[in-house]
Amino acid sequence: MVPATVLSHFNYPALMITMKKYLTALTLLGALFATAMPQAYAQTTDAAPAKKTVKKKAPAKKAAPKAAAAPAEKMAFSSDAEDDEFEPDMGGTKSAEFDCELGNKLTIYKNDADDKHIAIRWNKRINRLTRVSTTTGANRFENRKVGLVWIGIPAKGILLDSKKGQQLANECKNVEQTNAAGAAAAAAPKS
Repeated sequence: MVPATVLSHFNYPALMITMKKYLTALTLLGALFATAMPQAYAQTTDAAPAKKTVKKKAPAKKAAPKAAAAPAEKMAFSSDAEDDEFEPDMGGTKSAEFDCELGNKLTIYKNDADDKHIAIRWNKRINRLTRVSTTTGANRFENRKVGLVWIGIPAKGILLDSKKGQQLANECKNVEQTNAAGAAAAAAPKS
């Protein structure tokens, strides 16, 4: 039993109004998330239909009459998103060796006709990565199934593991970037 003096100190109408305000705020927040989340998921799945159209072109490539036109339709890295976990075809690609911090090395393979994909050799395995648009102008490529993310800027590159949330290789530079950094350091005035 609660003494009558304790109950007399509560202002029940004010308490009810406060509870209604909190419930209204929670309801509005729930409605906001219910409408915002499907839009966020829709943005991440917009790329999937575009890749499926590439998949429809693949059977046409195997047909004998179109064998001459096949390289123009589908280049080495233009396979489907489902193929991201398999090693890509390396025919007709250019490679660049990168030396990174802590003695790590990786190789990036590019095809001039397909700027939407690269292949990267890391830990004795080649993975296909797909370009992701950025607002900063950096070259960002991802393979969500494997969890690899390559970010390239003119001065260096970095390889990330998006599943573990850690860096795999940093300060990755190819021969051109290393030479440019050395020339810039030599040209800097010594004080």
